[in-house]
Amino acid sequence: MKYGIYYAYWAKEWGVDYTPFPKKVASLGFDILEISCAGLKDLPEKDVLALKSAADENGVLLTGGYGPRPEESIASEDPAIVQNAMDFWKKTFAVLEKLGITTVGGGLYGYWPVDYTKEFDKAADLDRSIRNMKALADMAESFGITTLGMESLNRHEGYLINSAKECLDYVKAVDKPNVKVMLDTYHMCIEEDSFRDAILTAGSYLGHLHVGENNRKVPGQGHLIDWKEIADTLHEIGYDGTIVMEPFVIHGGQVGKDIRVWRDLFTDVSEERLDRDAKESVAFMRRVFG
Repeated sequence: MKYGIYYAYWAKEWGVDYTPFPKKVASLGFDILEISCAGLKDLPEKDVLALKSAADENGVLLTGGYGPRPEESIASEDPAIVQNAMDFWKKTFAVLEKLGITTVGGGLYGYWPVDYTKEFDKAADLDRSIRNMKALADMAESFGITTLGMESLNRHEGYLINSAKECLDYVKAVDKPNVKVMLDTYHMCIEEDSFRDAILTAGSYLGHLHVGENNRKVPGQGHLIDWKEIADTLHEIGYDGTIVMEPFVIHGGQVGKDIRVWRDLFTDVSEERLDRDAKESVAFMRRVFG
């Protein structure tokens, strides 16, 4: 397995200069840096090349994550919005290809975070999403994307896919080899009856895994998750893929607003403290999952 971390652990905005991060995460013991797809299509060529160079020099694999905006939803009933989404991804996939990114995950099947003040028709939205995801998957494949992770989100952030079962049903309906189940232990804390059963449900369709505690701290700092059970079940299904921690512990900025982090989760949220916790956490993950 390869272990990674999402850059936004240290950041308050979705679009930042990623070039310092590969060296940082490598020094802390990670194999992977996950970045946001936000703004990548507008990134100057020199910045794209600088990030790729930094990743290569530090032996770090890059993966992508994204929660599409409402105007980028492939589940929309408005054809113009769907076309805008396809245009967004075509430009973004081109950048991902230059970065060597083959795995992208998130609520790609709709938009995030959901605005629940608006009415929605889940069945109709799912039907459109599945139909349009087939086309998106083909486009992604042409740019070398081998994994489009359909992240199962908790009920407060999304309504289309909330459980491993719903995620598996969606992936099977799309029926494209690069469209896969993506689970996240934080969301599983809210929606699943059993971590083991959820992972077994995903089975061979599991393509990407996010890990984080019930309180969104780094693995090893919570009180609900049996990490050994998760590790054992992953071994049972033969999963040997990417595992990326996605902690959020500082408030402020668009990241804090979207994730609903209204306070710092520690009295000390200095970069030194965050680095130390991340280093200890990935070592913990390697011991338990190894």
